[in-house]
Amino acid sequence: MISSNDFRTGVTIELDGGVWRVVEFLHVKPGKGSAFVRTKLKNVQSGNTVERTFRAGETVPQANLDKRVMQHTYREGEQFVFMDMETYEETRLSAEQIGDGVKYLIEGMEVNVVRWNDQVLEVELPNSVVLEVTETDPGIKGDTATGGTKPATVETGAQVMVPLFISVGERIKIDTRSDTYLGRE
Repeated sequence: MISSNDFRTGVTIELDGGVWRVVEFLHVKPGKGSAFVRTKLKNVQSGNTVERTFRAGETVPQANLDKRVMQHTYREGEQFVFMDMETYEETRLSAEQIGDGVKYLIEGMEVNVVRWNDQVLEVELPNSVVLEVTETDPGIKGDTATGGTKPATVETGAQVMVPLFISVGERIKIDTRSDTYLGRE
């Protein structure tokens, strides 16, 4: 159990049969009446957000999440196979379970798989990945780093906006959270 006074950004709680992550919180002490905590919660499974108010000191069950480091070993049809780095057990996940991160997933990549009650909630990729550019328009002489951007396709099939001087075959660093170009490798 966790008190509403202990809410912080990122804390996960169980509410209405689901797992919710605290996105924002505000302790309010009105001049008249008792204090309360106004929160914005995000459902970890569906991604929905709601605003909810709790009385100060109200307790709610804290969600105990199991986070394990797993390595993506190979793809079998529509399933992605991950190996637990501690027990060496294999787990198969679908693209829906992995979410948006599937476009940056390469074999050998280590990810964090977050589970709750033996149900996969999310797959956390590294903050950045290095991938090879497989397709992009050719650069023109005189293009500079501040001259603009163009779309480029990387080895996993994801599309990223890159500076005009990037060409096919170069390895670039991409931020997986915002889908942005970070630099060359």
